Amino acid sequence: MALTLADVIEGLTGNRIDAPQMVEKVVVDSRQATAGTVFVALPGQKHDGHQFVEQAFQQGALAAIVHRPAQTAVQVITAAEAPAQVTPPLRIQVEDSLAGLQQLAAFWRRKFNPRVIGITGSVGKSTTKELVWAVLSSRFETLKNEGNLNNEIGLPLTLLNLKATHERVVLEMGMYTLGEIALLCEIAQPQVGVVTNVGPTHLERLGTMERIVEAKTELVQALPAADEGGVALLNYDDPLVLPMAQQTRARVLTYGLSPQADLWASEVMSAGLEGVRFIFNHQGQTIHARVPLLGRHSVHTALRAALVGLVEGLDWEEIISGLQTLPSTAQLRLVAVAGPNGSTLLDDTYNASPASTIAALNLLDDLSGARKIAVLGDMMELGSFEEEGHRKVGCRAADVVDLLLVIGSRAKWIAAEARACGLAPEVVLELDHNQAAIDYLAETLQAGDIVLLKGSNSQRLTEIVSALTVEGKTSNIER
Repeated sequence: MALTLADVIEGLTGNRIDAPQMVEKVVVDSRQATAGTVFVALPGQKHDGHQFVEQAFQQGALAAIVHRPAQTAVQVITAAEAPAQVTPPLRIQVEDSLAGLQQLAAFWRRKFNPRVIGITGSVGKSTTKELVWAVLSSRFETLKNEGNLNNEIGLPLTLLNLKATHERVVLEMGMYTLGEIALLCEIAQPQVGVVTNVGPTHLERLGTMERIVEAKTELVQALPAADEGGVALLNYDDPLVLPMAQQTRARVLTYGLSPQADLWASEVMSAGLEGVRFIFNHQGQTIHARVPLLGRHSVHTALRAALVGLVEGLDWEEIISGLQTLPSTAQLRLVAVAGPNGSTLLDDTYNASPASTIAALNLLDDLSGARKIAVLGDMMELGSFEEEGHRKVGCRAADVVDLLLVIGSRAKWIAAEARACGLAPEVVLELDHNQAAIDYLAETLQAGDIVLLKGSNSQRLTEIVSALTVEGKTSNIER
């Protein structure tokens, strides 16, 4: 069973109409509104999707979900006006197009009975989602949200790809404020909830760590009771996550590095760019594993994926197989590329928080190179933790790097703390813009140097990577 125009109309209006046309995809970008699609017209900060409805029709869209009335030659469907037949293209009029998208996704989700795994946390959601998907796919037909489609728009779009053949669904759940994860759970109806960790990401929006904890707790609160199949998987090593066990009706299982956790890891060793090695410990069993994820911190990601696999009935052979077949899209966003004069660039410019930046510095510490260099930019949305978070990064950098470049007003705290923690002032450079870093590195990088580049996405440190990457060559880090 696949989504049809009749399903879309029924999900939005409650009326079943003879409209057997297959819906290829539901989209919110008019540029993707090709033949067989349904276009959702959403108002945005820069553009209103309602301006592009006619364009979507010209490109072959079957229908548009709208909430702004318009003079139009196409047929209009509402809950109050439901003709026996329709002729595409047509406008489906609702009170709010975003709420309509979410309503449609909830309607479609309830037509099927897969096991849904929800994943939230401050850091590591995307990689956890990909690794859980890889593990479950060793036995089950499994759907996941692609890329960063993890919010009030992306998650409904993912669920509208659900088919009867899907046995499991893995959904990353992001949030900016209270109530958003609860809404996502109302739509998706997860039976399993995974919480990675809680950190100051989005502290600027939520104001306090207590409110971040409250927001993340919404996932485990939404799970069904233990006798109804609900399972909450919590990070034993995170003191803000473990107490969530008191906030759920679901069965609670824990993972971590402590022998008190239900699934725990020991003898953790980083193998540089070849991944991380460790031993799984579970109910008296010890299972040796190597996972192609970078850095010691990645063992927690593997623990989450393995514990989901155990909960879903997989055996260790299937779990290990899934961990080894991690798709390229699931690798940490850190990528090693060749730089000038035989150097290597570690591109981790997608985003940054204090925890993820320290983890990247830990990986840099594990690698062998002539010089270890970090180019670090501002980390955003840290609220009252802003200065402390940058200073924590600076102190860790002092222990790892031979040369530190910082870019941005907030990153000056990184530089100041690195000097305070013992890094020689002459190897700490405070730069005003990315081009200054490009010019400096292009002149000074030597064979064997390893350069970590990390900062919030808004800092656009990827410009530095693009300018310095030597195309056609591979990185030569000693492994």
